[in-house]
Amino acid sequence: MQTRLNPYLNFPGTAREAMEFYHRVFGGELKLTTFGEFGSTEPGLQDQIMHGLLETANGFTLMASDTAPGMNHVPGTNIAISLSGDKADEIRGYWEQLSASGSVNTPLEKQMWGDEYGMCVDPYGIGWLVNITQSQG
Repeated sequence: MQTRLNPYLNFPGTAREAMEFYHRVFGGELKLTTFGEFGSTEPGLQDQIMHGLLETANGFTLMASDTAPGMNHVPGTNIAISLSGDKADEIRGYWEQLSASGSVNTPLEKQMWGDEYGMCVDPYGIGWLVNITQSQG
């Protein structure tokens, strides 16, 4: 898997509708995972999108989610850059540089889906979602 950089959009409960719209516009393959699929029993959250991924034949990649519990949705700041791949040392190096003079919202560590994941804001106010995909071996 190549390391890739792409936009990650955040929605206030409308991620499914938005991603289905982008799927109609751009085509490709759409994968949607809900909070309920990862064990959430919170009313109103189970059917909301924890992670959406649209990949097209033209090479477009768009990711999105609904606002997670405890996070605010603020229009204008509802986009981040997703950095993902399986080159762990390379991606950890990017993480260290991006977060060193910024702030860490979620430490880069193993998550319930098996990957290492972290969220930070760089020194210039740009949000980064960093995911190190674990080998399927």
